[in-house]
Amino acid sequence: MSSNNYATNGSLNYFLPPADGSRPFNSVNADSKTGERSRNWVEDPRVVDIENLRGSEDQYKLDNAGFQFGKAVSSHTSFVNEKEIEAEYYPHCTELIKKLTGASSIVIFDHTIRRRRPEEVDDNAQKRQPVSLVHVDQTTASSIARVHRHLPPSDAPALLKRRFQIINLWRPISHAALDWPLALCDFRSVDVKKDLVPVALIYPDREGETYGVKYNEAHKWKYMRGMQPDEFVLIKCFDSVQDGSVAILTPHTGFRDPNSPEGAPFRESIEVRALVFYDE
Repeated sequence: MSSNNYATNGSLNYFLPPADGSRPFNSVNADSKTGERSRNWVEDPRVVDIENLRGSEDQYKLDNAGFQFGKAVSSHTSFVNEKEIEAEYYPHCTELIKKLTGASSIVIFDHTIRRRRPEEVDDNAQKRQPVSLVHVDQTTASSIARVHRHLPPSDAPALLKRRFQIINLWRPISHAALDWPLALCDFRSVDVKKDLVPVALIYPDREGETYGVKYNEAHKWKYMRGMQPDEFVLIKCFDSVQDGSVAILTPHTGFRDPNSPEGAPFRESIEVRALVFYDE
């Protein structure tokens, strides 16, 4: 495995719906004492091959695979002050997404910083760890709800008549992401009708919805080994164009790469989530 471009493998945690047919749910925060999130479904671990795309990443675009890699240096590099992130990093992300998609307007609605700290419990937004579960951040229902939640009531109806997307911009911070990198499933290998199950996401003050993803041996998993802080990936979580002409979402997960070098620094990353609107 001396080549820069090789496949690794990893045990990915898929989703198994509740056996009793009830609506799946899980809490967004872990219990501070047990470290576990309340939920009524179980994980289905599967070992899969994961192809390293470094050197061939330009073949994978938002509209064919559901994700797209890029390179751009951010002037904001500390990622410790929330107000500074919003003031300095959000504009950078807005311009990147506009440039790569041709969108007419971008509304960034939140971000998450993840720092892997094995000794900590992921029980609040300041202690988020890499997610070791195959998932999609939004469903159609929760994507529409996001427009109503983050846009003025007078604007939402017109915006919902045009094409819109939810796109995450993910990048490592501080150092290369050799520890617990991000794996992405090529949309062209996903059976939307059979593989995806809506899961209620319970916040302290509200309810959202994500997709749990059931195992399918046809899934084609990809990653880019050793992503640097000046590299990023756009992850499509929703697209209102659903006529079969474009990718509409991207299952993804963090995973333990057995080929990560011993002593690699724990993964640190940021993902910014954006509503992406078009004039069409």
